[in-house]
Amino acid sequence: MSGRIAAVALLTAAALTVSCSSPDLESVGEASQVATTPSMLSSSTPVEPKSIDDLEFTYQGEVSAPDVPNGLDWFNVDRPLSLVTDLRGKIVILDFWTQGCINCLHVIPDLHRLEEEFPDSLAVIGVHWAKFDHERTSDAVAKAVQRLGIRHPVVNDDHEYLRRSYRVRAWPTLVLIDPLGRVVGVHAGEGVYPLFEPVIDQMAREYGAADLIDVRPLETIAKSSNLIPTVLSFPGKVLADSASRTLFISDSGHHRIVITDLDGRISDVVGGGSPGLVNGAWIDARFNQPQGLALSANGRFLYVADRGNHAIRVIDLSQRTVQTLAGTGQLVHRVVAGPPNATSIASPWDIERIGDQLFVAGAGRHQLWVLGISQQGRTADWIDIFAGTGAEGIQDGPRLAATLSQPSGLATDGSTLWFTDPEASAVRSVELHDGDQLNTLVGTGLFSWGDSVGDAQATELQHAVGIELVGDTLYVADTYNHRIKAIRLPSGNSVNVAGNGSPGLKDGYGEQAQLDEPSGLSLANDILYIADTNNHRIRTLDTQTGEIATLGFSNLQVAPLITREAADETVVFARKVVAPGTLKLSVDLGLPAGYEFNEDGTFALDVTIENARTSQVVGASSYRAQGPQMPRAFDLLVEDEQNLRVRADVTVFYCPAENATFCLLRHLQLELPIKIDEAGTNEVVLMHQLPSAEEIDRSIESGSG
Repeated sequence: MSGRIAAVALLTAAALTVSCSSPDLESVGEASQVATTPSMLSSSTPVEPKSIDDLEFTYQGEVSAPDVPNGLDWFNVDRPLSLVTDLRGKIVILDFWTQGCINCLHVIPDLHRLEEEFPDSLAVIGVHWAKFDHERTSDAVAKAVQRLGIRHPVVNDDHEYLRRSYRVRAWPTLVLIDPLGRVVGVHAGEGVYPLFEPVIDQMAREYGAADLIDVRPLETIAKSSNLIPTVLSFPGKVLADSASRTLFISDSGHHRIVITDLDGRISDVVGGGSPGLVNGAWIDARFNQPQGLALSANGRFLYVADRGNHAIRVIDLSQRTVQTLAGTGQLVHRVVAGPPNATSIASPWDIERIGDQLFVAGAGRHQLWVLGISQQGRTADWIDIFAGTGAEGIQDGPRLAATLSQPSGLATDGSTLWFTDPEASAVRSVELHDGDQLNTLVGTGLFSWGDSVGDAQATELQHAVGIELVGDTLYVADTYNHRIKAIRLPSGNSVNVAGNGSPGLKDGYGEQAQLDEPSGLSLANDILYIADTNNHRIRTLDTQTGEIATLGFSNLQVAPLITREAADETVVFARKVVAPGTLKLSVDLGLPAGYEFNEDGTFALDVTIENARTSQVVGASSYRAQGPQMPRAFDLLVEDEQNLRVRADVTVFYCPAENATFCLLRHLQLELPIKIDEAGTNEVVLMHQLPSAEEIDRSIESGSG
């Protein structure tokens, strides 16, 4: 078998049957059948050495990869990229994905790992091919890229030009392209790293030895800055406990749990900063995109569906510790019942406690799981599959023979477990005591969705994630329709109760209000708390009046400063000539019109002078306070040393004057190169204008960060 054929076989034969379903499109061809469009190829194709045809590689393609057409929106880059010009000399992976597909999310860590291991030879390009109508919008793609922490360039294939050119028919699908711009192979499904790593390693060595690898970095790539627009970042779920008057929030983008009272006064934060799987004290604990929450019967233990860690965690609210209740931290392709700490699971999205059992929405494997908990809720004794075969679908029947579609929200009255199936835009139920039947209330298929209300047959949803049972009414977070719908039981009649169908942030009554991808719901004292994910807010719905409001947060100083690798914004000032001796350095932050500094929020300013070449610190000073006073001055000793750099790291809360509880959290890095000379100045002011919320939103939408 030749190298060309072997490469295709390796990547296609190993494809897993776990990819998200797709409509009945044309079948995937092998590499030799990939469609080429000569008109899409740039005329600036580099001239290759005449001897190139004489070279043989273990993995090489025969068909030129179709280029990316003009006119598509890009993210994480400052201009569109071409396979022919910008990426020639790179091993390229095209990752065809969509934001609502759980299998696509599972691929992202593998791609990041490959990027880190092959920084000089590999370029990953995400090709967003939408399933749902809402996913086609560039605004939705930009927010998904931000929410998922995707660092590589992404292009929005909103009209499916690339999908059709490469004959892709399933999510996720990955196309491997050699440094000469030829398609090597295609892989559909998960299991990306172990499959691709040895192939890319071999390609990097062989093409590198032939001097065909362009090791220069892609200067156009702008790494995602992990913007933190507000106190919360993409909150996924919320749990309101009326007995203790406590609100628990999955602050998913900050990888932490925020604890407040029902009025938004922050009392504690568990975890935070960078993602990880770390047990122990709250301050040391780490989560990875946590989602669903549930309380033990005694109210002492908080259970967390730690989605990105593929684990169920338990927070001891009394001892202030975190432990792993179930899961190994490793993604698994097939869940096999066993001891909870030794059983691998995949992307748990929500949890619901019923007695001494904990039910889990196993989005990652299209199942419901159940854990037996003991020691007053401290530990889990066993885990088992409760419903679903593991295949994706919407087939009713006996619970273990039924098929599910990425269950992501749970609600119960103790006898029936209700859940959302987002990929089928469905609301379904399973009886807990009177049988084992699983039934569908709303939803007809994997590619059937809409936005309508009425009787059960007329009701349509679009990727609904959250659900809450209130009396005989199911409240549903109709995520991609940006609405809250209410479904009356047992009739199935539905009405819109909040949101006008367009993404936005607006308070008001009923359909006067706007939300943006609401994902979590929880009720306390007639108030429905909403995790309004893409607005980075917790919203409230008064179930008696229908009024939507935004929950304001207070006591902000309780929330520790977010530790992260990159600042929200790095500003490099023009070089200054500074005299040796004492330098009076002032930092002055300008506020947008209508904003003020928040006196409750912790302000931090660290100033260092370092050798610009070695990054060795030669002087430092810091300032901490509740609310800043601008400008802030420091006296720094500057010696007669060349290649110096002043760096100021700033973290600040600031808020609209008319709504001081809605605050922006901004982390800045200000850099000033300096030259030492007797004729220089001994006073320098670093002045920077802070952005408004609207300006931050526009930067996210544009992908500029």
